[in-house]
Amino acid sequence: MKFRIGSTDITVSYLLICVAAICVIMGAFDSFVWCCAAVTVHESGHLAAMCALKNPPKSICVSLFEIKIRDRKRQEQSLRNSMIIIFSGPAANFICFILFYLLYLWCNELFLPAAIANLSVGLFNILPVISLDGGQALFILCREKFGEGFAERAVGVASFAILFPLTALGFLLLFKSRGNFSLLLVCVYIVFSLVMRNNEGEA
Repeated sequence: MKFRIGSTDITVSYLLICVAAICVIMGAFDSFVWCCAAVTVHESGHLAAMCALKNPPKSICVSLFEIKIRDRKRQEQSLRNSMIIIFSGPAANFICFILFYLLYLWCNELFLPAAIANLSVGLFNILPVISLDGGQALFILCREKFGEGFAERAVGVASFAILFPLTALGFLLLFKSRGNFSLLLVCVYIVFSLVMRNNEGEA
């Protein structure tokens, strides 16, 4: 599904819509909504920083596991501006976590899932893994000091070093919870995207 807002092209994956429908049928729609809300907060942080720096996105692609924002002048950004854009996403999640957790303590338990979702999305995205904010930051820092080739290798090694225990944790969570495969599915997706990127680089 594609549409356009101003000068930005927006694409929403049909797979995401299908998963939402499945969650409704299985009675897990509340968790799905909180997760999507946390991801929306995260990407809104990136978008706010980009607009504040007068660099609106070229396109936004919303898929099952991620929202890809294409920067019009990504290579022209200074190191400072790049870091501001990268970490504004997790920062937005951490701010929302604090707010929702305080509301949970003062008002109602209904705010706890929102707090947990924002904390999880924020922490997950600062991991030094390719496609995540932490991986992008590591790549930019290594490229500035050691060149692009070293940066790609460093991020690749860090990604696999982080993903291996995370995938093991995903299997453990699946067996312990008897059906919670969310972490495992995300890890498999990231590993697949990493392998595909490496193959494209070798082609």
